[in-house]
Amino acid sequence: MFLQKVMLYLYTVYMFCFMVGLNISMSILHFISPSLAKKVILKWGERTTMTQNRKFKYEDWGLTIMSFKFTATVRRVLETEPLCWDFAPKCFPSPEFKQLVKDFSDVADFLVVYIAEAHSTDGWAFTNNIDINQHRSLEDRMSAAKILIQEDPLCPVVVDDMSNITAIKYGALPERLYVLHAGKVAYKGKEGPWGYSPPEVRSFLQKMK
Repeated sequence: MFLQKVMLYLYTVYMFCFMVGLNISMSILHFISPSLAKKVILKWGERTTMTQNRKFKYEDWGLTIMSFKFTATVRRVLETEPLCWDFAPKCFPSPEFKQLVKDFSDVADFLVVYIAEAHSTDGWAFTNNIDINQHRSLEDRMSAAKILIQEDPLCPVVVDDMSNITAIKYGALPERLYVLHAGKVAYKGKEGPWGYSPPEVRSFLQKMK
């Protein structure tokens, strides 16, 4: 148990250093060659959900990688989730998730748990995004969830409480996919945004048909 905690803390430090290094290196590269910086960031974005949301263009999120808000948000997330750093904090249901609901509603009951907002207006904000501040109360979070419901996720939406207990227990921040069966975790997706993979869930559910 002690060794596991040490490894998790080392991973936390590594991730923070990686993100700070990304912020600094992209800022320097953008100063030298904006076009090359864009190419590198878009390539990096292919490994995350950044480029998968059709509502966002590079101009909406790419330059935020070089902002102070980016590193501040990373630090806040890592401090909040020291033992399970990295469910759905953003208000646009991904097309891949919605397609899963359509294709496998006869196999599984789907649920979205709305957790802390990853890209709040007063945090690491994207342009062309829904205007949502960090949730200060349960009422704030429920109001944000209502906006998500308007985007028609095709399944029920519930909210985490303000202690973020669900996000902590499931290591869900910023986003993560799970399949539960008979009261146990049958599939545990990797931490988002890099490990968020609806195709993996599709393959898993296909075997249950």
